[in-house]
Amino acid sequence: GAGGGGGGGGRGLGLYVGKNASVEQSEPRNMGEEYRLIEPTLGRQKMLGDIPLENRFYRSVDSRQTGTATYPHLVENSFLTALNHPLSTFSIDVDTASYANVRRFLTSGQLPPHDAVRLEEMVNYFKYNYPQPRGEDPFAANIEIAGCPWNAEHRLVRIGLKGREIAQDKRPPSNFVFLIDVSGSMQPPERLPLIKQALRQLVKKMTENDRVAIVVYASDAGIKLESTSCAQKEKILQAIDELGAGGSTAGAAGIQAAYEVAQENFIKGGVNRVLLCTDGDFNVGMTDQSQLVKMIQEKAKNGVSLTTLGVGTDNYKDALMQKLADKGNGNYAYLDSLEEAQKVLIDQMSGTLVTIAKDVKIQVEFNPAQVGAYRLIGYEKRMLRKEDFNNDAKDAGEIGAGHTVTALYEIVPVGGEIRGGSVDDLKYQHPAEEKPERYVSDGSRELLTLKLRYKQPDGDKSRLLEFPVTDNGRRFANASTDFKFAAAVAEFGMLLRDSEFAGNSSYGAVLELAGEAKGTDAEGYRSEFLTLVKTAQRLAGK
Repeated sequence: GAGGGGGGGGRGLGLYVGKNASVEQSEPRNMGEEYRLIEPTLGRQKMLGDIPLENRFYRSVDSRQTGTATYPHLVENSFLTALNHPLSTFSIDVDTASYANVRRFLTSGQLPPHDAVRLEEMVNYFKYNYPQPRGEDPFAANIEIAGCPWNAEHRLVRIGLKGREIAQDKRPPSNFVFLIDVSGSMQPPERLPLIKQALRQLVKKMTENDRVAIVVYASDAGIKLESTSCAQKEKILQAIDELGAGGSTAGAAGIQAAYEVAQENFIKGGVNRVLLCTDGDFNVGMTDQSQLVKMIQEKAKNGVSLTTLGVGTDNYKDALMQKLADKGNGNYAYLDSLEEAQKVLIDQMSGTLVTIAKDVKIQVEFNPAQVGAYRLIGYEKRMLRKEDFNNDAKDAGEIGAGHTVTALYEIVPVGGEIRGGSVDDLKYQHPAEEKPERYVSDGSRELLTLKLRYKQPDGDKSRLLEFPVTDNGRRFANASTDFKFAAAVAEFGMLLRDSEFAGNSSYGAVLELAGEAKGTDAEGYRSEFLTLVKTAQRLAGK
C-alpha cells in the first residue's frame, strides 16, 4: 500500500507522488501524524499512475482520527513578504461544513482531526452585521483593520462581503432535484432519517412556483418522484416518507439521472439545482472520478448547480463532498442535527439555494512600504494564481442571497519579525531588505488595495471592483464586535489544528474574547460556540 511512517506516538512520514507516479517518503511531518494515500472514492484503479493527481486524496491519520472518514490534507498558508509576493489571490468560499463537523466531534467527546478544521468555514459559519449593498452590485465590501489578538506586534485585516438579501416572496421560481443516497450505509438515524426530516421542512416552505423531483440511488439509480409542483406538497411529502435504505452505492449513475431530470425541467431565469444528500461513501459507479467532475462542471456551465448535504460519522467522505460542490458551482453543508438542517435549508434558504453572484474572486495587493509580510488565514483549498484573477474562464466561488463572507489576513508591519521559520542567506542575491530598489515607493500610506471580480449568475464577463485601504492604527480593544468574534473563531480553529501560527492563543483567551463579542445573539449560535470552546479546553486538558 501507500501507507508509511510511524503510528502511535512516533513521528509520521509525509507522502507525496512524483511525476512517474511513484510514492516516496518526504521529510517527517508533525509528531504523531502520518498521511496515507487512499484510493479514489469512486471505483478502484489498478495502478497509482492511473489516478489523476487531482483525484488523489490523502487521509490525515493522527491520534484524533477514527474510522475511515477522509479529509483532504491542508498545509496552512505561511507568511509571505509583500516585497516578493505583493499579490494574494483566492476564490471566496461560503461552505460551512467544517464547523458543523467539528461541533459533532466535540459534542461526542472527541477533538477533531486536524484536517477536519478549515478556518474559513469556521469563521463563515456565523452571520456578521455587514452593511447591505446600496448600488447595482449584488454584494458590498467592508474592510476593518485592528491589532491582532494572538500577536500584539501584528495587525489583523478583516475583509467582509455581504450579499443582497432577497425576501422569501421575491425568491425566483425553483427547479429542485433531491438526489438521495438510500444505500445500506445510510440506515442510521443521523443519516437517511435526518435527511428525510430536513427535506420535509424544506418542502413545507416552498411555494407553487417551485418544483421538486426525487432521484434515489443504491445498487441502481431511479426516479422516485417526477418533477412535481409544490402545489402538490402532500404528494412530495409522501414520496419522502417512503424512502428506505439498503444496497450498495451507485452514486455516479444517480447524479447522471438527477441532472437529466433537472435539465428536462429547466426554468430559465429561475433556480435550477441538484441537492445531493449522502455520506459520500460512493463505492460503485464511474471508475474514473475525473469523468464525474467533468460532467458536473459542464452542467454548472449550463445553469444547473449542485449543493451537497453531508451526513454520517465514521465513514464520512468530506473530501469528495467538498470537491463536488466546488465543481458544481454550489455550496457544501454538513448536517449533524435537525437544528443544523433548519439553519441551512430554512433560516438561510435563499443564501443556500439562490445564487446572486458567481465566480467571485479576491485579489489583494499589499504595499511593501507598509507591509513587511502577510498571511491569509484559511482558504488553502481556494488559492488561485495571480493570473487567474483576470481570467474569466477560471472558475471560482458563488455568493448566495444574504450570505456574508469573511476573510482574515495577519499582517507583519515593515521591520517586524516574521515568525514561523527562517532560511539560510541566499548565495546568488542579496536579501530583499538590502535592495529597496526592487520597488519604487510612491509615498502612499495605503496598506493594501482590495480588488474583487464577479459575474452575474447568468453572465460570462466579470465586473471589477476596487477598494484602497489605509490602516488608521486602531487598537484591538476598539474594534467592532463582529471583528472580535471572527478573530476569536479563527483563533479557536488554530488551536484545534495545533497551528504553528497560533502565537499567544489559548482557549481561555478565546473564551474571554468571544464572550465579550457575543452581542445580542438572537439565534444562540455564538453562545453555542462558547460551549464548544469550553468542551475543547477540557478535552485538550488546557
